[in-house]
Amino acid sequence: MPTSSAYAKVNGVEMYYEIHGAARDSGTADQGAAARRPLVLLHGGVTTIGMSFGAVLPALAAGRHIVAPELQGHGHTADTDRALTVPNLASDVVALLDELGIRQADFLGYSLGGLTALEIGIRHPDRVGRLALAATQYHQDGIHDEVHAGDFDSPRLPSQADFQEMAEAYAACAPHPEHYQDFLGKISVAANAPLPWTADDLRTVEAPTLLIIGDRDFVRVEHAAEMQRLIPGARLAVLPATNHMTLMRRTPVLLPLLNEFLD
Repeated sequence: MPTSSAYAKVNGVEMYYEIHGAARDSGTADQGAAARRPLVLLHGGVTTIGMSFGAVLPALAAGRHIVAPELQGHGHTADTDRALTVPNLASDVVALLDELGIRQADFLGYSLGGLTALEIGIRHPDRVGRLALAATQYHQDGIHDEVHAGDFDSPRLPSQADFQEMAEAYAACAPHPEHYQDFLGKISVAANAPLPWTADDLRTVEAPTLLIIGDRDFVRVEHAAEMQRLIPGARLAVLPATNHMTLMRRTPVLLPLLNEFLD
């Protein structure tokens, strides 16, 4: 359960967010202690905070101040007529941090949330302490062909049970649950849209970066290795026997990685 939850009006979006864990020390950003910077969790597409991070949130919140928003059209945050793009989502998160008086934070982004975090790391480097990107590509060629093709027989794609969980979560908390099919169409367009970065953009990332994928993930291992070479000093972890939907649930492997990196 969150310590608190609220809505903030950012860029015309009524963004829902939760606070978890330790109280924030307003002086920590200036002290530069990564372990004490707020940690921002950015969830995956068509999921919620709980669906993406429920397995790791209790451990991450121990001794940390966590801010977890739900992005445009996701969870408790209503959709708008605005295009659902990575730059728009990143702008919303930065505006939320401004509202909360957070100058700099660490980020853990998963899938769509990873794209959003990467955009912040590239366009707003002063706002990022450390950057953990899970199941994140910088170019659409980095995704396996069967994912782009929607081959639902592929073990890389969500299972029927996963899709059912997404639908039930949307019905339970979306302001307009009757818009689910329309939202799926909108998120599908966003998921296949060109991404706004080049290899040179990745070379400008200043924050210490950890890349995490599963060996059966949406993202090709070769692409993740390319990102690791492009981002200065980046580290790459490939979790075995792990697909896209199980990546953030592999707590015995994932939590030591994250705790060591974030601390």
